[in-house]
Formats: sequence, structure tokens, C-alpha cells
Amino acid sequence: MRGKVKPTMDTKNTCSWPGKDSLMIAYHDEEWGVPLHDDRKLFEFMALDAFQAGLSWSIVLKKREGFRRAFDYFDFNKIARYKERKIRQLLEDEGIIRNQLKIRATVNNAKRFIEVQKEFGTFDRYIWQFTGARPLLGKRRSLSRIPARSVESDAMSADLRKRGFKFVGSTICYAFMQAAGMVNDHLVNCYRYGELKKLK
Repeated sequence: MRGKVKPTMDTKNTCSWPGKDSLMIAYHDEEWGVPLHDDRKLFEFMALDAFQAGLSWSIVLKKREGFRRAFDYFDFNKIARYKERKIRQLLEDEGIIRNQLKIRATVNNAKRFIEVQKEFGTFDRYIWQFTGARPLLGKRRSLSRIPARSVESDAMSADLRKRGFKFVGSTICYAFMQAAGMVNDHLVNCYRYGELKKLK
């Protein structure tokens, strides 16, 4: 999802990783790196990042609407109550990535997500503690400087695992941090880096 910076037709510099894919371009321009504080949206990214494991993000984006329909628009309260019948339906749904381990992990994670909410008031309050309740600035100038994990994602992964979450390795957690705006990993010459630098 990351790459060199290239100029666009309107003279703005932008990260090159979206290529010419309209969904990836829209995701880069409108969502990636925007600080998120809505619990349902945070759960959506947590679930989608888990499904991405071993795959490209473009595959997940293309199936995003299918995921939303199949998983009750990521209503974690509903997902936490999924029974075997629903899981079997999901395994037959061609609109999503039909990986049984990831589907079951999503149901499990919805239950753990609710437990965290009960303890902290919101999942948002819990998850943002790993970056000191503020976005971290990557200040990356090249692809080679963007890490796959960080001290913060290591700590997040360890705590999530302790709480019973699944598919929350440090690399997945770092991708989640990038998506949720907990770290601004747009390259510094990308126009979105400066725009998002102002947000909290």
C-alpha cells in the first residue's frame, strides 16, 4: 500500500501505491491515515486488516461492500452473537474472502471488542493509548523507510493477544494503525501528509 511519491494531474504530489486503481486512489485520498475515533469504524478496519493477512489490500477493498453486507455493516454487537448457521452462510458467500479461521476470528474479536468497551468505556479510548492518544508522524521520505511494525504495534499486539483477540500480530496491528490514522505514513512529499498532520 505504500510507494514513491508522484505528481498528479492537478500538480499535487501523492503516494504512488494506489496506481491507477480507482478504489485504491479513493482510499488513499479519503481514508488512509485519517484519525478514527468511531468504534464501529475501528472494528471494521480491525476485521478487514485481519482478512487482508497474506493478501493484497486491493483484494479486500474490492470485496469491502460484500463484507459490509455479510457482516451486518460491522455491527460488532450483532457479530458477537453469530452462531454456527451464520458462519456456514458466510463460508458460502462469494462476496467475501471465505477463510474459516478469519471468519471465526472476526466473531471472536467482536466479543473481545465489547469486553474492552465495558472496561474502558470505548474501544477508541483503549486503542489510542498505544500512541499516547495522538497520531504519530512517520516523516518517511522513501518506501524503504516505512516499517512493517513498530514498538507501538508490538505493544498493541501483545495486549490484544492477552485479551483473546485473534489475527492481531504486530504487522497486522501496524497496518491497522496506518489505516486508522494512529500513524501518518504518507510520504512527507504527499499532499495528504500535510493535510493529516493537522488532524487529531
